[in-house]
This record gives sequence, structure tokens and C-alpha cells, in this order.
Amino acid sequence: MKDVELKEVDQEKQLMTGQTQINGCVKVTVPENAGVKYTGLSKDELIKIASTAGWVRTRWVLLVLFWFGWIGMLAGAIVIIVQAPRCKPIPEMNWWNEGPLYQISDVNEFSENGLKGVEEKLDYINQMKVKGLVLGPIHTVQADQSSTLELTSINPEFGSESQLISLLDRAHRKGISIVLDLTPNYEGVSAWFNNAASVAERLKEACVYWLNKGVDGIFLSHLNDIANTEAWPSVQGIFNKTDGTKKRALMGSVTGLSADDASHLLNQSSVDLLLTGLPDPAEPGIRQAQVIQILYADHLQTSLGWSLSGRTLGSLASRTPAAPIRLYQMLLFTLPGTPVFSAGDEVGLKAGEKLEAMWDLESQADDDNATAKTVQEERTAVCDFFKALSDLKGKERSLLHGEYISLHSSPTSLAFLRLWDQSERFLVALNWGNDSVTMTLTYSDLPAEARVRASTDTENLAVDSKVSVEKLELGPKQAVLLSYAFPG
Repeated sequence: MKDVELKEVDQEKQLMTGQTQINGCVKVTVPENAGVKYTGLSKDELIKIASTAGWVRTRWVLLVLFWFGWIGMLAGAIVIIVQAPRCKPIPEMNWWNEGPLYQISDVNEFSENGLKGVEEKLDYINQMKVKGLVLGPIHTVQADQSSTLELTSINPEFGSESQLISLLDRAHRKGISIVLDLTPNYEGVSAWFNNAASVAERLKEACVYWLNKGVDGIFLSHLNDIANTEAWPSVQGIFNKTDGTKKRALMGSVTGLSADDASHLLNQSSVDLLLTGLPDPAEPGIRQAQVIQILYADHLQTSLGWSLSGRTLGSLASRTPAAPIRLYQMLLFTLPGTPVFSAGDEVGLKAGEKLEAMWDLESQADDDNATAKTVQEERTAVCDFFKALSDLKGKERSLLHGEYISLHSSPTSLAFLRLWDQSERFLVALNWGNDSVTMTLTYSDLPAEARVRASTDTENLAVDSKVSVEKLELGPKQAVLLSYAFPG
């Protein structure tokens, strides 16, 4: 209990209780818990009120609104799913379709330590985003003497079988596959001793032997010689067997065939990858565009290999002396299929230059030797350009497996588009002529401007800058790779 004093002015408002009045004030004793306690409605009262017509109608209205809202959201989601553009299924890709291949025809020239030296250079190779090495030939044979052919024996000049196994193991740990070149008479006049059928059985035995050792594929040059024999189906059958592991590849190369003949050979042989030596850099751009279109139209791009260099063709720089090597690096990296380069192509080595010159880039050139320093800077720039293109090839879907659309061709220039579904599009333009060209390019989704991703003319077409696409200007002996977003 507590005492409360009320002023006289408030007395009329108070209930007189007969308590003692002192000096005009009334002292009232008020219980401390005199406040009213709210207990709410009882269960019976709630049930009674909930059963009234007003509350019943309200509940039904809210229930109907809830279901209408839920059904509306469901219908909206279905409409969005139905009307949304469907993504194309990714085509089946094998390891040789995921980036460039790198040919090392002479392992001793590549490294003074032969196969062991190749293993020591795997970090360098891995920096170029290479997906596979094509080695050799490294087997034992004396030129033009088929009786000396031992396809399952490694020439001691190149190394030993244990060194090859070690190379395989380390390369696989880095995600690099190894393809062995088993071209029989690689140092002789005729690659197949003028009688491919005579060595077919030894070839089959060697394929089985090396595949069981962990080799990821077999490469055969002058493929048309062996593919026209009765033994070919049994050779091919070795690679059709699968045990659920990584697919083993059968690859080949030909030179001197027309696009139509090369296309026929690819159909006949059914190899996993064929290098045709096309398009010929010496031919006009219009003809090069026709050759590319013939091969692309008749075959899956997963079986198309693009290479302008090799044991019989020579280096890329020596085949394309009239144009900067970077121009043809860009062409090979952006065509629909697998780019294949020979050791030294990444730095622009010319005919007669030793592969050991590549390793000079690892050390600083003498400042007093202006010529050597200039050469080193140029080769480093070429190699950096190569790496940038290889990186784009490996991660951009349009370049990996996108459609090929020809946009422009002239005797000295070429332009085409690579696109895949809703992925970023890539536009390639090349001019190997002595004069500037202005290309008028048209396609349904071409924007007014596109972003430069790679360029041989960094002064006028700087990387990441925006350039006009409708009237694309390209200087003499220059190339540019542009990209733009899917317009949808």
C-alpha cells in the first residue's frame, strides 16, 4: 500500500472515502496493484466471433487471393521459362579440341637433352596453354631401309623409354597430352617406303604398344599413303576401342592436296584430326576463304586441324615471309578447329634459325648489342601475342566451337565471324597486302562498334579500344581481333 496526497483543487474530481483531511488535502491509500488487468477473449468468445458472417467472408476472400497470387506467380515463372532463349547444348569436345597442339619434330634440336630436355621445358610449354605435344618421330630406323624399322624402340640419340614414360607422367600432371609421331621412314625419301602395306602390321603393333604405355595419340604424316591400304580399317579399329578413360587420338597430315581432295581423305580415313597445310598463304584471300569454307562445311570442326608449318613444310615464319607472323598466328588461332604449331612458331623463328634461340629469351640481352636486344624484344612481343591468343582460344566458347561465318574476302584480305549461342562474338580481320583496306562488313547482329581484343597494329587499334565495325579500316600487313556482346 502507498499514500497519495491530492491537492485541494483536485478534490472535486476525487471520490471521498472518509479519510483524514489535512490542510485542504485528502490522503488516500491506494493499493499498489489496483490497475486493471487485460485478460483478452476467452476461447468460447473467440469461436463465437469467428463464426460470424463477416469473419467467414474475410477468411474466404484472403484464401482466394492467396491462391490466385500463387497460381499467378507459377504461371509467370512458366512463361519466363518457355519464352527464355534456350542455350545450345555444348558439342562433344575432346582434349585436342580445347587448345593448340605443339609439334616437336626434332627433340634434340628443341633441347640438347632430348626427351629429358623436353620434360624440363614443360613449364615453358604449359605457359602457352598447349593441350598436347606431338613428339618425333623418335623411333629407330635407317633411312629408306624398311628392314631396320623398329617402331616400338626409341632411338638412343633421343633418349630412352624410361625417359618417355617420365615425360608422359609429368605432362599428364600438367594437363598436357602426348602424341607420338610414328611415320615410319621419316628420314628417307618416301615416308612409307613406297609401300605402306608392307609396314602396316608393325604399325598396328606399335600403336597398341605405345597406347598401353600411356601415350594419348598417334600421328602419321602422308596419311593418304596408309589410308588407301586394306590394312587401314584394322589400324583405325585400335582407336575405336574405349575403356571409359580419356579418348586416344589418331591424327594425320597431308600436303599438296586440294581442299576437295583433303575433304575426301578426311571422310575416307575418319581420323580424329587431319592437318591439311591449308589454306595456302601464297594464294589470294578469296581462294583462302573458299578453302576454309569447303573444309568447314563438310566436316565437324573437331576434326579440322590448321597448321602452316611442320617437318616437311618448314617454320611458319619461313612460309609467310611477306607478312608478320602474328597475322598468321591470329588466323590459325581463330579458325574453326584445332591450331597446330611447330616449336619456334611462337617466337617467329625463321628458316635456318636454331630452336635454341628460344631459350636466349630467358636471359637479358647485352645492352651493348643493339641488334640482339632488338631481336629479343621482337621475339618476346611475338611470344606474348601468341600466349594472349592461346588464352582466348581456350576460354571463349565462340572461338572453341562457335560457328564460322565469312564476312569479307579479297585478293589481299579476309574477315570472318565466330559466334556461339549467347556467348561473346569474335570478329577477325586480316590484311596481308601492301595497301590499307576498308572492309564493309554486314551481318544481322553486328554493332556499330566493337572492342579490340588483339591487334598487330597497337598504334591505331589499341587493345580494349572501340573501333567502327561497319567500315573497318586495316593498315597493310595488319590483323585485328574484335569482340562484342550477344545483342539479345
